This record gives sequence, C-alpha cells and structure tokens, in this order.
Amino acid sequence: MKFQLHYLLFLLLLPFGCKSPENLNLELLEREPPARNIILLIGDGMGIGQISAGMYSHKKPLNIEQFNIIGLQKTYASDDLITDSAAGATAFATGHKTNKSALGLDASGNVVSNIFEQAKAREYALGLLTTSSIVHATPAGFFAHVPLRSQYEDIAEQLTNKEIDFFMGGGMRYFNNRDTDGRDLISDMRKNGYNIYDAYETELYTITPDFSRGFGYFTAKEDPPKNMTGRKYLPPATRIGTRFLQKRSSRGFIFMVEGAQIDWAGHANDQEYMITEMLDFDEAVGEALAFAKRNKETLVVVTADHETGGYAIQPGSTRDSLIAGWTADNHTASLVPVFAYGPRAELFRGIYENTAIYDKMVQALGWGEETAAEEK
Repeated sequence: MKFQLHYLLFLLLLPFGCKSPENLNLELLEREPPARNIILLIGDGMGIGQISAGMYSHKKPLNIEQFNIIGLQKTYASDDLITDSAAGATAFATGHKTNKSALGLDASGNVVSNIFEQAKAREYALGLLTTSSIVHATPAGFFAHVPLRSQYEDIAEQLTNKEIDFFMGGGMRYFNNRDTDGRDLISDMRKNGYNIYDAYETELYTITPDFSRGFGYFTAKEDPPKNMTGRKYLPPATRIGTRFLQKRSSRGFIFMVEGAQIDWAGHANDQEYMITEMLDFDEAVGEALAFAKRNKETLVVVTADHETGGYAIQPGSTRDSLIAGWTADNHTASLVPVFAYGPRAELFRGIYENTAIYDKMVQALGWGEETAAEEK
C-alpha cells in the first residue's frame, strides 16, 4: 500500500517535472517571507567545550540554549586544515575559502566581493562590533581586501571608505597615530559625515546617536581589556547597534557582533578568562534574540570561526569547580556549532562548509528571488 501511494504521488508530480526532496524543501522554505535583517554573532574560538563550560558554570540557562535550530560547520582554510580568523571571516563574508591570513581574497589572491558590499549596494545599513580591534581579522573580513591580516593601517584606511554605518571596537591608533603616514583618518571620517567618539573622552551611555550620520566608537587605542578587568560594553553595544541600524535604513541591516577574546583565552589556556568572555558574549546573544523576538523580521545566527585550545572539561569536575583540559595553545580543526533563530532559520540545520554561512544568509535575505519570479 505504501509503495502504491508513493508511486501515485510520483505520477501526480511527473507532469510538473521531477523534483528532488531537497528542491521541494527549498521551495517550501522560500514561501516563508525572507529576513529583513541579519545579526551574525561570532564567538571567536568558541567550540562545544567553551559553550559547555559557560553552561555548567552559570547559575541559570544561557541565552544560547534558546535556539532549537542547530548545525555544524567545517572550518578549514584553503591551504590548511587548521584555519585562522582571517580565512574564517572571509568564508562567512564572501562564500569563498581562502588562505590563512588573507582577507577578502580567494585562494588565488583575487579580490572577491563580500556580503557587506553587496548589501550596501542594496541600501542596507551595516554594523560591526567587536571586543578586539576594529581592524582585527574577524571584523576586517567583512570590509577589507588584503593578503595579510597584519596590515592594520591598510585595513583602517579601507574602513574609512566602506560606509559602515555603525562600528565599535579598539584600534584607534591605526587611524590617528599611524606609522606609515601622518594622516588622521578619524578627521577624514568626520568630514565624510561620521560622528566619531572614543572611550577616553566620552562614556558610551552618555551618547544620543544621530541616526542621520554614521557612528563610530573606539573602545581602546589598541586592544580592549578583558571583561574580567572591566570591559562591559559588548551587550549594551549590541542593543544600541541594532536600534541604530534599524533607524538607518528602511531596507534592512546586517550586523556582525564578535566576542573576540574567547579565542585569546584559549590561546592562553586560561579557563577563568574563557568562561567570563563566553558569558559576556552570551549576554550579547541575549540582546540580539530579544530584538529579533520583538522585530519578527530578523534572523540571528551564532557561530564561531574555529575552536581554540582544544578545551575539554575533565573528570572530577563539578558545576562549582570545572577542571580544564587543553590539547593546544592554538586553533584546532574541530567542527563548530551554528545556531539560528528567525525567518528561514531552518536553512542552518545540518553539516556544511563554513562558506555555506554566506550562501545561507543570502538565501535567507531572499536576494535574487524577485528577479527569478519575474523571469518565471
């Protein structure tokens, strides 16, 4: 009987063309309205072990536990099984694998366009927020095109030309205390319509943003401090950034938020540092989810560029006393999780390449669907 029903269904579909289950599922998904906005949160160096440590050491469930759509992505670079943040961010932003240390280039060194550039051409608002320098590898992967991630002053100059509506992070010295030239890029940005602030002169909570102008805030001259030594801006800045970007464009926005120092703690094999950074990042995830639940048109994606440290919780641990085990002081090749919530979040189920993050974000935004419909 089951065979007869399946065969009858096949005959009914045959006049309309044979379609695989994957294509049928894709068509069903595309009937859901696309996302207007995307908030992509990247916990640099955050693997399952880091998430587990945050969960077990916290007194209440993490915000990340609210997600019920979860996938896994393969992090390797084009030239190495063990990737770095530059190649990882380039994969997310462009859909291309590249060599370690390269930003915005393919494996042959050719410039490839990124999702921020494509979104700006469609009049989206764009935002970057990080607990590292704003010219560090992960944020730079969304606007820069350089062969070496260490070209900080070149990356800073490229940021001034990219029309990023909202940015916040460290690295102010690469803009106004440069080694390669005497330019003051902060002055240039102000002339080009930005309101630029820094933590040395202006407290973040005292600022009333002007939505008619781009917004930049430098949190440190070089790298921001650890959360455990006083850095607290990531969650409130996530809240401020989403509201700002929503006001900046009626078309929509893309906002990349990075918890950078989970990675730094992994390099240092420092469990306390890692857990405090993980919990700080999770608070930012909570702010993004709260916005998405109110807004109803925002896709939230949480992932990592790679795992760092090969961290695992050892036998004998309790919730009050985790015993750390580390296998490395660098990145590892472990798969890392992907969490999704909001319009077309179902796209992010499964196991896939890190480059698929780009493809899935573009599909979630519905880019190209209107043209395809017109052609049909």
